[in-house]
Amino acid sequence: MQSNIGNNHDFLRFLKDEKFIEWKLFPSDELDEYWNKFLQQFPNERKHVELAEEHFRHIKLFPYKQTAEKKQKAEKQLEQSLRRYHRKRMVHRVAYIATACVAVLVLFLLFFQQNLYKSREPSIASSRYIVGNELKQEDILFITGNRTATYQDNIDIQISSQKTAQITSGRKDAEEVSIEQGTMNKLIVPYGKQSKITLADGTQAWLNSGSTLEFPSSFTENVREVYLSGEMYIEVAPDKDRSFYVHTSDFNVKVYGTKFNASSYTGSPASVVLVEGSIGLQSENGNQELRLSPEEQAIYSDNGTFQTQKVNAQPFISWKDGYLTFEDTPVTEALKQIERYYNLSFNYGDEVSFQGITCTGKIILSDNLDNVMTTLTLISSMKYNKKGKFIYIYKE
Repeated sequence: MQSNIGNNHDFLRFLKDEKFIEWKLFPSDELDEYWNKFLQQFPNERKHVELAEEHFRHIKLFPYKQTAEKKQKAEKQLEQSLRRYHRKRMVHRVAYIATACVAVLVLFLLFFQQNLYKSREPSIASSRYIVGNELKQEDILFITGNRTATYQDNIDIQISSQKTAQITSGRKDAEEVSIEQGTMNKLIVPYGKQSKITLADGTQAWLNSGSTLEFPSSFTENVREVYLSGEMYIEVAPDKDRSFYVHTSDFNVKVYGTKFNASSYTGSPASVVLVEGSIGLQSENGNQELRLSPEEQAIYSDNGTFQTQKVNAQPFISWKDGYLTFEDTPVTEALKQIERYYNLSFNYGDEVSFQGITCTGKIILSDNLDNVMTTLTLISSMKYNKKGKFIYIYKE
């Protein structure tokens, strides 16, 4: 029984903990005793456990509208899967708990039309299966001046006014790193990793997988500017005397006091979703500023214009809280998000059309990729096989 105190995202550890999941799904005297002892031993963890329980209660099996037929089909598949594992419980209790919990909680509800089954591998194309390739894991890089620090785990960075940064990584104690003054620093978060940073003015930013943020050690000018590649959710600290700007390769965001999500990945449409406050958007080759209202999304077009629409902002920012949320999302876009988080490469046959194929539901971003893939096969009537670094998903 161990505790990891001091990380602002501690509650997410419990949502990924199979023993916690089992406790919430299949409560028992044994599990109650285990967690009561845990909280007695680590009283500072109580707030994180309670927050995890609150998030757990909001995870719905079918969070969006679906036809009764689709719901019944998915529920029947899930029930049958749980029954099969239940029969093996006395022999393989650990395996049962892990798979049964994930089957319920790692919610990736794919509802495919017929003619889905297809795929492409880097050198082998097939209409009979989908191929996923596990890529080599890379370290997070924090670059300040001519020094580069590397981290294998996700990190939380706190920039202070004392020319230092407090960096928390995994279960290690926070370390203090000197940062260069009068220069731009760079945080590089590769695919398969995520990080959070608190800038010198108190602004908090969450960087998604495959993202880079350039920022100054302190904001000494009359404006505050950062440069983004990838995806970031940001809560900007108010400062009436200094405007805040986020620059991407496609557009600039001027902040008027706000919380928003900006996405600028290569190969995907660049966009901004405003959660709270007000922002102005301006393309690199445009002069007119577009103002967004809360619960509004702006999608950047190659001609330098923006298309806006009203949205529910929550699905666009759930990744920072340990979820991927889909609502009639094209399966190709959903797989791109999974690729980034787990550092995978899914390949499909060129002859296969994905037009009209969508997915709806949630994934809890489990640390165990096998859990995610197993759940995918359980609720989509497909088979999953892993050979080396390759993942094969077959029609059942």
